Amino acid sequence: MKALLIAVNLVALLVVPAAAFAQQSLLSDPEIYEKKHFTEQCTKAEFGEGYVKRLDINNDGLIDAVVNEGELTCDGEKGPQCNDDGCPYNFYLQVAEGGYFMIATAQIYGYDFVQRFGNMVLAMKMHPRFCDRTEGDPCIVTARVRGTKFVTISKK
Repeated sequence: MKALLIAVNLVALLVVPAAAFAQQSLLSDPEIYEKKHFTEQCTKAEFGEGYVKRLDINNDGLIDAVVNEGELTCDGEKGPQCNDDGCPYNFYLQVAEGGYFMIATAQIYGYDFVQRFGNMVLAMKMHPRFCDRTEGDPCIVTARVRGTKFVTISKK
């Protein structure tokens, strides 16, 4: 009986992550998806060199994608969605089955991908209010991507 219970729990653990992916359709390439969206929204859309950056953000060996909407020029306006909080960045994870899905959108000034304690983490530069300050240097929020979630490690 105990072996049957363990087997049922193991099957449940394998099915739950698959169900999470089922909620969002996989994209073949987020760059194509995002560029198509903005070419439909803008009369003239131009994309800077840093519009898409490809790197492994969750330490799984698969190359993920980060889209920086600040590198978009829409009808002559650079970064139309940017404001005092920064610009929208869309974070996409690649899955072993093929394809990508978006795990987060963040309004940030930028980020660095750095190694801390043997793991690669994102050090995101954000508005000072995210560190409970009203002004001064940008807040640095360090986060690690665990599974499909951002886990905040520190705020400075």
